[in-house]
Amino acid sequence: MSALATAIYRGRERVPAPDPADRGLAYGDGLFETMRVSGGAVPWWDAHLGRLAKGAQRLGIPTPDAAWLAVEAAALLADAPAEAVLKLVLTRGVGGRGYSPPEMPVPTLVLSLHPLPTPFEGPLSLRWCETRLALQPRLAGLKHLNRLEQVLARAEWNDPSMHEGLLLDAAGRVTCATAANVFAFVGGRWFTPALHEAGVAGIARGWVLANVHGAQEAELRPADIESAEALFLCNAVRGILPVGRLGSKAWAPHPALDELRRRLRRDVPAF
Repeated sequence: MSALATAIYRGRERVPAPDPADRGLAYGDGLFETMRVSGGAVPWWDAHLGRLAKGAQRLGIPTPDAAWLAVEAAALLADAPAEAVLKLVLTRGVGGRGYSPPEMPVPTLVLSLHPLPTPFEGPLSLRWCETRLALQPRLAGLKHLNRLEQVLARAEWNDPSMHEGLLLDAAGRVTCATAANVFAFVGGRWFTPALHEAGVAGIARGWVLANVHGAQEAELRPADIESAEALFLCNAVRGILPVGRLGSKAWAPHPALDELRRRLRRDVPAF
């Protein structure tokens, strides 16, 4: 689906299109943020910019000035639907052939506005993916542009009744879903996979870890997930989504999960 609106910049200069020599196109050399828009604003804007800045620092890509970026995003959102999605892509910019990055990069920034996905309130049906995530500590946690693993995993099924797939890393540890983080309720506490070697540290995941007493990271195996008392996926666009089925395992609604979703709605009314 085409974007509702798009703004592209080289540095701070507005340009009509990305340069074909952009390293984001050639090598996936960059980062992105996918943000919920509600009432013409992004509820977790500061958290998204914080993650973007951390990722850019780790990759050595100059970060856009926060005040300038806020003005440009607000201009794009001025005519946005009440509920929408804002995507931000930041690349290292134009570079010659070869992997060596330019010494003085001029980043490319793409802001695009998209319709909000159709709301889904019912419990999710999940499957285990065959695709494994590679171990790469230098990229772990970042929302970088290299998403071929997720593309291959999502291509494993074409059943509309199957909503998402869970991925293991190369060591057999549970990491995430193709487009969300996962939490398991075990022994009265919420646990989510530690992401030291693979996966994306999601914004909604960060909210749960910061706001729910006892929630913490842990090394989780498939057996831990399948024996959990409750399970949910979360991301910054859809919020918290309860899981009802994973393969042959089924979960009934759980009061701890219901309370968590109510708490998120109180804190972030967009959800």
